[in-house]
This record gives sequence, C-alpha cells and structure tokens, in this order.
Amino acid sequence: MEYLRNMDRNYLLFLLSTALVGVAQSVDGSTLTNYLRDGLGMMILERSALEFPRELPGLFMVGIIGMLAFLGDTRTMMLGNLFSAAGMFALGMIPPDYALVVVSIFVYNVGTHIYMPLSNSIGMSFASASDLGRSLGRMNAVNTLTLVLSSAVLWVLFTFWHISYTTAFTIGAVAFVLAAVPLFFMKPLEGTRKTPRFVFRKEYKLYYWLSVLFGARKQIFITFGPWVLVDIFRQPVATMTMLFFIVSIAGIFVKPWIGSVIDRYGEKRVLSGEAICFFLVCLGYAFAADFLPYSWALLLICFCYVVDQALNAVSMARATYMRKIALVPEDISPSLSLGTSIDHLVTMVLPILGGFVWYNSGPDGYKYVFLGGAAIALLNFISTRFIRIGGAKEEAVAAGSQKR
Repeated sequence: MEYLRNMDRNYLLFLLSTALVGVAQSVDGSTLTNYLRDGLGMMILERSALEFPRELPGLFMVGIIGMLAFLGDTRTMMLGNLFSAAGMFALGMIPPDYALVVVSIFVYNVGTHIYMPLSNSIGMSFASASDLGRSLGRMNAVNTLTLVLSSAVLWVLFTFWHISYTTAFTIGAVAFVLAAVPLFFMKPLEGTRKTPRFVFRKEYKLYYWLSVLFGARKQIFITFGPWVLVDIFRQPVATMTMLFFIVSIAGIFVKPWIGSVIDRYGEKRVLSGEAICFFLVCLGYAFAADFLPYSWALLLICFCYVVDQALNAVSMARATYMRKIALVPEDISPSLSLGTSIDHLVTMVLPILGGFVWYNSGPDGYKYVFLGGAAIALLNFISTRFIRIGGAKEEAVAAGSQKR
C-alpha cells in the first residue's frame, strides 16, 4: 500500500485503465474466432475478407489521431475505449448478418487502433530514457495480469455455465467503458500534442519499413493462426479460452523480461530474435500435421500459438526504437500513429490474398499461408540488421551541415 501511495497519480490511473482494457481484450482474444466460425458460420474466404474493414481504421489512424490532437493523448485514448465498447456491445446484440458484423467490427477497431499507438506513447512518458523497455514491460504486465484473471473466469463461464457470446461481449464492453473512466481523471501530460500533427521524415524510413513487415507478420496469426485451430483442428471456444489463459500467464513473466532485454541488449538483437522465432513458428504450423500424429500435431500448433502470442510483446522494441531515433519528442506520438497506419496498408490486403491461397489450394492450403509467413520472417530478420540507434539524428545533423 505504501508503494501505491508513493506512485505518481497519473501513472496509477493509467495502470488501472490498462488493467481494465486487459479484461476486454481477453473477451476478444478467446471468443471472437469461435464466434465468427461457429456463431456466424463463416468460411475462410468470409473470415479473411472481414480483415479489410477490421483493419481499415488503422490505415486512417494517423489522420484520426491528428484530428483529435486538441484533446491530448489521454482523452483521445479514453474516446478510443468508448468506441471499442460500442463496437463490442453491438457484436453481442446484432443478428447474424454479415453487413452488421462488418459495421460492428469497424467501430470496435476504430477504438482499438486509437489505443495501440497512444498506450505506448503515454507509457513511455512516465519513463526515463534508460528505462523505456522496463516501463513498457511493467505496463504490459499489469495488462496481462488482468488477462490471466479474466481468461480464467471466462473459461469457467464457458465450460460450466455455458454462457452465450452475447454475455461475453457485454462483459468486454463494460470493461472498456470502465477503462475510459481513469483516463478522464488523469491530468494532462507534459509534452502531449497541442495541435494536429502529421510527421513523415526520411530519417525514420527503417521504422516505417519495419512497421510494414510487422503488419504482415501480425496479420498471418491474427487471421490464420487461430483459424487453423478452430477450422482444421475443430477446437471449441473453451479450448481457445484456455490457450488465451496460458498466453496471459506467460505474459506476466515474458513481457517484463522482454522489456528488460530491450534495455540491456537493444532493439536490434530483440527484433532479430523475434524474426527467428516467428520463422520457426510458421514452420511448426505448416508441417506439424505432416510429421506428427494428430494429438501431437495439435499440441505443437497450440505451443506455436502461445509462442506467437507471447512474441507480440516485442512490439515494445519498435516503440522504443522510434522513441530513441526521434529528432524531437513531439515526433513520437504522431510517428507511432503513422507506423500503425503504414502497417495496415499490408494488413488490409494480405488476409484476402492468404484466404484465396488457402481456399484454392485444397485441404492443405493453410500450409502455403504459413510458408509465406516464414518468408516474411526471413525478410524481417534481414531488415533488423540495419537498425542503428541514433542513425536518424546523425543523418539529420549531417544534412544540416551540408546545407550550411
């Protein structure tokens, strides 16, 4: 209790909001895939096509956050949580109509895409330059702790009480509303944006390219990773909830550890290591059923699913890399937002392409999707070898000297 009393009030409110978002995220992560497959009867082409409207908000995010800049980062993120609440609540209430699902998913993801870049920007505002990774790690650990608890509760509710998808989505919507409340009571942070900003600098070109590759890498598993478990291996919502619970348990330890590793070894090594792990995960998904009996193949794919979800925490390294190469502090939030928009140029198109590959290649079509993911991982590894902290600032200084 003494530790909490001594904690910065803004930071405490931010952590409380982060924790409540974790409750809502557990509903999304453990329920949505089964809802689309079993509740709505979607097939792979319908599921992959849904990614276009689902990711469309991310493409416009730099503009949306720019237009809302007068609110400041915390109030903008509060508004994002309210959008997420409205979309998730609608998902549980609408009839099984594809058009209504598209609209609900779009509204929901306007909120989540506002939250993603701003949560990292706000989280880093409470840290010193040498403590960026640890600060984001602690923030994510709080989020993950609530993921653990809420995933366990959801597993019990689905397994023993057999709750409906409507009930689950209502729980998530309420959590999003509650997550907006602490943000409302936060005092404006120093350095938050006062006017709309759009930042695009050639000095950040490697960050933009890494954002593109991250979008491709991320979408392989958001769309197709859980779909393999639900569609090919016929796993029920209780199994997916249990996997999400395991992911959350691992995240309590993995996220702070990754934050510490970023501070100790740097973004270059961490992002390179992620690329190697993702390459192996893709191979596991592609070939598990060819070389192992069904039960062992299922276990391996579940393990790959957990590893991939844990690797999502490495996105902290991209955020800290942007923070370290920023020419001025005011570039950080709009640049992170632009990175989100850039990666969505890929995430809107890649799932549709992957869905056609899966559908037109027969029962084993998913394997070709993950072989494509392995190729993306190799390209990502090569790209991370060009990371040089301080390089953008050095280039800017050199350019300024040449002009003089």
